Amino acid sequence: MTSPDEAPQLNPLACELNERLEKAAPEVLEMLSKLGRRLYFPKGILTQSAEAGARAHRFNATIGIATEGDGPMVLPSVTEHLVDIDAGDAVKYAPPAGQPRLRELWRDKMLAENPSLANKQISLPVVTSAITHGLTLVGDLFVDPGDCILLPDKLWGNYRLTYEVRLGATIETYPFYDGEGFDVAGLEHALESNQREKIIVLLNFPNNPTGYMPTEAEGEAIVAALRRCAESGTKVIAVFDDAYFGLFYHLGGRSLTESLFARAANAHPNLLAVRLDGATKELFVWGLRCGFITFGPGRTESVDEVAEVLEAKLRGAIRSGISNVPQLSQTLVDRALTSPTIEAERKQKHETLRARAEKVYQVANAPRFSESFRPYPFNSGYFMCVEVKGVPAETLRVHLLDQHGTGVIATSPTDIRVAFSCLEVEEVEPLFETLHKAIQELT
Repeated sequence: MTSPDEAPQLNPLACELNERLEKAAPEVLEMLSKLGRRLYFPKGILTQSAEAGARAHRFNATIGIATEGDGPMVLPSVTEHLVDIDAGDAVKYAPPAGQPRLRELWRDKMLAENPSLANKQISLPVVTSAITHGLTLVGDLFVDPGDCILLPDKLWGNYRLTYEVRLGATIETYPFYDGEGFDVAGLEHALESNQREKIIVLLNFPNNPTGYMPTEAEGEAIVAALRRCAESGTKVIAVFDDAYFGLFYHLGGRSLTESLFARAANAHPNLLAVRLDGATKELFVWGLRCGFITFGPGRTESVDEVAEVLEAKLRGAIRSGISNVPQLSQTLVDRALTSPTIEAERKQKHETLRARAEKVYQVANAPRFSESFRPYPFNSGYFMCVEVKGVPAETLRVHLLDQHGTGVIATSPTDIRVAFSCLEVEEVEPLFETLHKAIQELT
């Protein structure tokens, strides 16, 4: 509920959104950050322009683009590079929430790839400037200084920049691995140890940097742990960073092949599931910066209302931050999703990556390397990690560069990340031989 001292600072439109949210799902209102409560989408230029686009049949002097004839004013030196794409679908502004058809297409894709969503109620995805922007939007809506972000200790370093540096939150970690699998007990202990009114749990699968995707049993246990935390009274924002979704290779055993978002959506009123995914890795278009954010609220009876309110606040955050995601990027992703050959193309690239991953799995686990490093379990994605023995990972990284012309990433004092996504199959064994040799030279 909006406190008396906070109310005068809120725009009436923000107050209206908050009141709607309080009626539909008071738990979600309590999850919002102070900024999240203040956010709204103004009835300004964009709203008035949309109304004019539908009703101004004589003259439309609203939106801030230049036109000629029936289309946008363009430079031939730009449009000559467009193949089979109308200039308007490349250079005009996109709506703050993204192209409507693209949002529908992505939801259809999500439903097809995640069978557990069949009977779930979720929002329509909102387009983001890839997943990093989605993470920032999550911060805008839900994260205040001092809030706890719960993450496993094998994590993507940019989470710290986004949440600790930018927003002043505190990242608490728990062990990622328990033997050959994910440490579900570690997550449960971390949830029990951080008794707060609100907690943000961020899960990145397939994981960067480890390349690990949970098994079916681990996935069920993870969602059960989140539900128990919600049942205890804690407001849980469960954020699923699915950047590498779909790249499953089942090395060492079968892993899940759907997002945990599908299991967590509608699980409990105190549990808000948030999915971040995108075309970036799934369609191999990293520089297009086209991602999506989708909500799975706990109360099925009010999902539509909650989704409308959260989308309005998201549109306000997007409008005030980057205005909108590039139109051309969205058009290209739309065209790809409606191509009759897209699935065959994706499968071919998936098999190329699978072959590389299988080769890495075979080589990295070879007994001859055991005195130098230990590979962590991996089965998916772009990456795998090894625990280096007898030498600091950063020292090894620099030595590999200086003496062997080989680049890897040191993710911790003990761990080296190898991106097999950018290695040809025939390069895998020489790389690990070089890694082994460099460790022996240093020890």
